[in-house]
Amino acid sequence: MPPKAKITKDMVIDAAFEIARTTGAENINARTVSEKLNCSTQPVMYHFSTIEELKRAVYTKSDCYHTEYLMNFEKPQKGIMLGIGLNYIRFAIKEPHLFRFLFQSGFAVENSLLEMIDSKELEPVISAMQNAIGMSFEQTKEVFLTISMFAHGYASIIANNSLEYDEELVTTHLERAYRGAILAVQEEI
Repeated sequence: MPPKAKITKDMVIDAAFEIARTTGAENINARTVSEKLNCSTQPVMYHFSTIEELKRAVYTKSDCYHTEYLMNFEKPQKGIMLGIGLNYIRFAIKEPHLFRFLFQSGFAVENSLLEMIDSKELEPVISAMQNAIGMSFEQTKEVFLTISMFAHGYASIIANNSLEYDEELVTTHLERAYRGAILAVQEEI
């Protein structure tokens, strides 16, 4: 008789991540994860003493997935800021369950936008933007704040099925917000 397949911690996280992507993080529990893995609930609870702990691990994986998504441009944009802003909105369209989990579930480690912008996870995004616009890191963060608030508004409305996505209109609005944010930061110099 062959030995049973060992269920690893990463396998549990991956299964829970797929549940979060397809049906929402609120559906992550020992039963749904074990069904996805085709095993009993014991391996799930062996690796995670609570479902809250598992959801935190899935949140971390989702956050990394989101950052990679932001930096992978579907088509060339007029600038990296616009590309990241559009990808943020596209993520809400393509991955509405993950978007709501990341930004509307209360699982974020940061309690405020200022804490979020200073997080280690956001440094690659801010650095890429800084290289593209030629401003200081602090100035780039100010521009990012404006664009992120604008993009988040669009993304939230779209992820919650309250607005149909019109890429041309959104692109125009993001370009205006981007230009305005840069001008505002430059005026402060």
